[in-house]
Amino acid sequence: MSNPDHPPAVGVLDQGPELIFPPGFLWGAATAAYQIEGAATEGGRTPSIWDTFSHTEGRVVAGHTGDVACDHYHRMPSDVRLMAELGLKSYRFSVSWPRVQPGGSGPANAEGLDFYRRLADELLGHGIEPWLTLYHWDLPQPLEDAGGWPARDTAGRFADYAELVADALGDRVRYWTTLNEPWCSAFLGYGSGVHAPGRSDGADAVRAGHHLMLGHGLAVQALRASRPHAQLGITVNLYPVTPASDAPADVDAARRIDALANRFFLDPVLRGSYPTDLAADLREVTDFGHVRDGDLAVISTPLDLVGVNYYSRHVVAAPVEGAEPEPYWRAPSCWPGSEDVRFVTRGVPVTDMDWEIDAPGLTETLRRVHDEYTDLPLYVTENGSAFVDAVIDGQVDDVDRLAYFDAHLRAAHEAINAGVPLRGYFAWSLMDNFEWAWGYTKRFGMVWIDYDSQARIPKSSARWYAEVIRRNGLAAQ
Repeated sequence: MSNPDHPPAVGVLDQGPELIFPPGFLWGAATAAYQIEGAATEGGRTPSIWDTFSHTEGRVVAGHTGDVACDHYHRMPSDVRLMAELGLKSYRFSVSWPRVQPGGSGPANAEGLDFYRRLADELLGHGIEPWLTLYHWDLPQPLEDAGGWPARDTAGRFADYAELVADALGDRVRYWTTLNEPWCSAFLGYGSGVHAPGRSDGADAVRAGHHLMLGHGLAVQALRASRPHAQLGITVNLYPVTPASDAPADVDAARRIDALANRFFLDPVLRGSYPTDLAADLREVTDFGHVRDGDLAVISTPLDLVGVNYYSRHVVAAPVEGAEPEPYWRAPSCWPGSEDVRFVTRGVPVTDMDWEIDAPGLTETLRRVHDEYTDLPLYVTENGSAFVDAVIDGQVDDVDRLAYFDAHLRAAHEAINAGVPLRGYFAWSLMDNFEWAWGYTKRFGMVWIDYDSQARIPKSSARWYAEVIRRNGLAAQ
């Protein structure tokens, strides 16, 4: 089946595969609702915190908004055909909370749910496994007005929303992720304020992180009651954290950032407790009085899988006088209780987001989750890179992104060989999209989007990935 907006993928590998992935390995790509759907005021959808944030002057580069984005809401059938042409075995998408439950409470919006029913049916009709994420950062604005994630009630509202979606889509969707990257929701949204809703309060960020995880646990319980055979999990963004030297102050800086970046979420979800050193680090920020009896038992409700989003490594050190200001995602306000930590740039290649490229860190991260936390199946639910792309003679030859994927898939294969139960990989992202506070200035997609015409052009990385999927493996180097 062909489409003039996106020609069929063609093979670009000439050698036989040397690295074969396990039979049934789930090859996919991922997106998020606000980043691609558009139709911001159609079909009963009401504003989310990202609508409000992006329409606030100075919040998003160039004043960009997600009002139209990739127009996926209207172009969904042809986008699914494109996925099929690329050979995707699974597609990870998120449901827009304000599209299916305007206001964040009350009955479902039937028109909004119908869109996701149609999406799931299109995917299944093309042999693509739907993978549904309930929350990818688009909190209904009325819930933020009532306190947002720092307010405990939001966790309960999230569980109600999960039940509505399960009732509508549970007969079509087998794989469910509750939250995507709760660290970003909590610490970028309520700590540094560089993401929606744009608040800057360390104590609020910590409370938000806890209530996100409480909402996750309550949602898992609701989903389990409604759909007992569903595969349920959470997606966390994880980083290997390395001290810049063996100096005790640098080692302690790494411990602090590891606690906030990784263990803040892994320990409650998979161990039912907060790290003891984390509480000590945050004693000037919060006394954890927001944690009630029974919360951690709910948060650690058993799962079927864990999703890992991986992009880079953190190298940290103790501060030095006159150091350069930190990038926005590493600013002190993102890391409550760790103001005396400095992030070190090593001079290695970086993406257009200025994120250091460190493929071995993916192996390290996957092995750590398996070795220290769980025997559950793991999935790389996001991995990808932004680079400056250009259309030349109707083609986009994104050699840097292709090399990034190749290196990280080899790292994933190394983790499998080490005994990690890695069951699938989702490239981020299927298509260029609204990249949050960066608007449309950063491109992560395997498919080029012309935001004026909405034409789709598969890049070289998409054609390469299609061949990897076909062979279930990588060619010899």
